[in-house]
Formats: sequence, C-alpha cells, structure tokens
Amino acid sequence: MKGPDTPVPLWRRPFHLIRTNLRAYLLVNVFAYGLFTVGFIVGLMFPALNAARSVALEDDGTAGLVQGLVATPPLFALVILAVNVGKLSLATIVLPSLVVPFAGFAFFGYWAVETGITLAPTTPTAWVQFIPHSLTVVIELQAYVLLLLGTWLLGRHWVSPTTVGATTRGRAYLRGLGRVGILALAAFVLLVVGALWEAYSLRYFLYPLTELLL
Repeated sequence: MKGPDTPVPLWRRPFHLIRTNLRAYLLVNVFAYGLFTVGFIVGLMFPALNAARSVALEDDGTAGLVQGLVATPPLFALVILAVNVGKLSLATIVLPSLVVPFAGFAFFGYWAVETGITLAPTTPTAWVQFIPHSLTVVIELQAYVLLLLGTWLLGRHWVSPTTVGATTRGRAYLRGLGRVGILALAAFVLLVVGALWEAYSLRYFLYPLTELLL
C-alpha cells in the first residue's frame, strides 16, 4: 500500500494536478471553450468577418500551405504540430506568462475568439467540413486548457508564494515552472493526437464525407 509520501508516478502527475485544482481547471475550460464559442457565434452572425478571415489566410499563405500539404498526411501532421507547439503553446500561452503573470490568458483569449470566427461555417459545405474538424477543436483546445492551467498555477504561486508553501517568490516561481512542465507533457500528447487526427481526417474523411452528404 502506498503511503502519503509516496511519489506520484510521472504519467499520473497531470491528473493529480487537475484533481487538486479542479475548480481552476473547470473555470479555465469555461474560459477557453467559451471564448471560442463566442467567436464562432460572431462568425455565424456576421459572415463578412468570416470572409475577411478567409481572405487573410489566403493572403498570408496559410490556405495555400494547407492545400499543398493535405495530400501528405505525415508531413501535414508534423507541420500542424510544429505550429501548435511553437506559435500557440509557447509563443501565445507559456512564454508571455513567464514574464508577466497570467499574460498568456489575454493572448490566448484573442486567439480563441479569432479562431472561432475563422472556423464558423457559413455555407452547407463548410458545415459538413466542420463535422470532423470539430473533434480537432475539442482535442487541441483541451491541450491549451492544460497549458493555461499550468500558467495559472505559475502566476498564482508567483504572486502569492504562500499558496505553494514557499518562502520566496523565486522558489514559488520555480515550483510553478515545474507544474507548467508536468501539464505541458500531457498537453503535448493531446497536440500529437490532434495533429494526426486533423491531417488524416482532412485527407481521408473530409472529402469523401463532403461528396456523400452534398
């Protein structure tokens, strides 16, 4: 039988952190999925905003990159993973929060609303395409929720070291970094799953589904 001081296995530590910070985890879920839903509804109500986002993706080359990679799912999944880890996980959520407590929430919030507007289906074809992509949204947003929870714990410990039993802000910051790292491992697993699903569903599921239903 395990005693109270038995170390928690690495693979169980993310679940342990979620369980011990369940209220914060639930609130972060509401924040992430809620803002995406707000953007989604705005995109449905104002199709011109959705169209503007589509034009922006065409202009910056994103749409062309997707079209060029969709026929090669392994490479496409690798690119998706690189973008989700580098641009969204690190640059949008984690790194800003390492400098200013909770800053990642502001950057992510903007991204979530904008992404909701971008993905809002405004045509019958777009609604069909969103069927498989909705699972991608759920998986990837959950990965970002874990990272947001980690940065929330970091900020909380940083601002109030007593919450983690530390005597200095420096020690509290380091303990917060450890919690970010633990949750980042679980988030990375979800991002890998999400990238594989997105790449392979677009190649082998989306187009046959579109032809079947339309």
